[in-house]
This record gives sequence, structure tokens and C-alpha cells, in this order.
Amino acid sequence: MDIIGEVQFDSNGLVPVIAQDARSGQVLMFAWMNAAALTETVETGSAVYFSRSRQALWRKGESSGNTQKVTSLQLDCDGDVILMRVEQRGGVACHTGRAHCFYRTLDDSDKLHPIWKVTESVIKDPVAMYGRN
Repeated sequence: MDIIGEVQFDSNGLVPVIAQDARSGQVLMFAWMNAAALTETVETGSAVYFSRSRQALWRKGESSGNTQKVTSLQLDCDGDVILMRVEQRGGVACHTGRAHCFYRTLDDSDKLHPIWKVTESVIKDPVAMYGRN
């Protein structure tokens, strides 16, 4: 696939990918792709990532049922980050059962003790999606 040559993969053969909701613009998640994941994503129109913990392709939704239909792919100016706009199916992008992975917001109202405050609710119980925590 010609497009692979234009992507600047890191020393591990990976490129960072930002998944963004195509309608709302909300950043849903951050993940990684290798050349095989990018190729399969382009060929199928469904998001495929590379799981660093499993060292394997991860087809979004294969366990949870919460898939991502790709509406567009953009490569940044340096060729080392992909922005992928998706239609999130199932309403949940995060393995915690939330709509997106960025559910903690810095609360620095107490300057001496800032905290990460949970600002998004769980939509679907992770145990119901995966059968485990």
C-alpha cells in the first residue's frame, strides 16, 4: 500500500493515532497503529489498532461490541501522527465504559493539592462488556 511509505513510524514500528468523533469533534481515545493495523483499517473501513500490551492487532469492538467506523484519516505535517475521524458505534469508546477516554479533568482549585477529578459517567459496565474488570 503506497500510503504506508509516507507515515513516519517510530523505532518500534508504531504511529500514534487520535480517534475523534466525526460528528461532535470530541477526542475519543489515543492508541497506536503499526503498518498492518493501518492497512487493515484502510481496507475494511473499521478501526484496527496495535495493542502494545498484547503485541497484537486490536480490532476495536472485537470484545466489547463498540466498534468505530472510519470516516476519514489525516496525516499530520511531519507524517508521524494520524487523526482518525470515526463514527463510534455502541456509544462507548473507553474500556472503562465511558463515551471517551478523557474523563478526568484537572481540578486545581486547591493550588497546593490539585487532583484529577472524574467528570464523565460510566455508560456501560465494563464487566458486562468484557466479563472482567
